[in-house]
Amino acid sequence: MQVALPLKYRERLIGELRLDMVVENSVILELKSVERMDLPFAARLLTYLRLSGIKTGLLINFNSRLLHQGIKRFVL
Repeated sequence: MQVALPLKYRERLIGELRLDMVVENSVILELKSVERMDLPFAARLLTYLRLSGIKTGLLINFNSRLLHQGIKRFVL
């Protein structure tokens, strides 16, 4: 279930971002199924972390041979 994150500039709402999943308001999950994990995926997750105030995020790639090889943890 996607979660909407309002995007504000100078206290005005200018849009919203769509987070793949948020667990207990403490972890953001960014879910992918790609051949190769590129830097824009990590950059997007770090942006979500900064804007939401949540400190921990997991970037999960379901297209890896073993699932634990496709998980990267990010902490601000």
